[in-house]
Amino acid sequence: MSGHSKWHSIKHKKGALDAQRGKIFTKHAKLIALAAKRGPDPETNPALRVAIDNAKMDNVPNMNVDRAIKKGSGQDKDAAVYEELFYEAFGPAGTALYIQVITDNKNRALADIKSILTRHGGNMGTAGSTARLFERKGLIIVPLKEGANPDDIELSLIDAGAQDIKREDGIFEVYVGAGDLGKVRDALKAGGVEIEKAEIVFLPVQTVKISDKATAEKILDLVNMLDEHDDVSEVFGNFDIDDELL
Repeated sequence: MSGHSKWHSIKHKKGALDAQRGKIFTKHAKLIALAAKRGPDPETNPALRVAIDNAKMDNVPNMNVDRAIKKGSGQDKDAAVYEELFYEAFGPAGTALYIQVITDNKNRALADIKSILTRHGGNMGTAGSTARLFERKGLIIVPLKEGANPDDIELSLIDAGAQDIKREDGIFEVYVGAGDLGKVRDALKAGGVEIEKAEIVFLPVQTVKISDKATAEKILDLVNMLDEHDDVSEVFGNFDIDDELL
């Protein structure tokens, strides 16, 4: 694995800690509010339906979901207005970063991200400097349950429209065209396949191989610090770190 896949596996393992800190609830609330701008009804707003389902998979309370929908759809007149931004940056060893931000104050978010980058061996890039190094894809996480036949699951994934499948640490990472995410997700659910998460990701077109432990630690430290910022929804990178270093 490399890039986002490798980072996703690390985040998957530390997900429980994120939930304790409340970071994951905040992230889901912002994603729901952002999707709800297109309408408050998940039946007619596929992006909102996916955002709500992902939130419920992470045990976000229904009242949090309802509040986020009201904020995003304008039903809560005093609610902050969120916008989605992407910042382009470079990390140690020339690695490229593409940082997804959902914020109600882009000046604050930009200043904070610049500060994190500077303190941890990175720097901001110019417009287009790293965006071109990533490809937009849909990612569906399917857990491999004990006793399940992985070959049967893989066939179901292919039949539903999977373009690429990776199996790692008891999960399937299923990649589809970004525009097909909702369709494939619904097909899998209709076929009885359990889904842990469905989201849009940015995969590196090419990766930078990292085999030095000190450099790997610097990269992961930077990505962790970015990821823990309240305004940062996701950090995508083109680093490829040797498994033994993880």
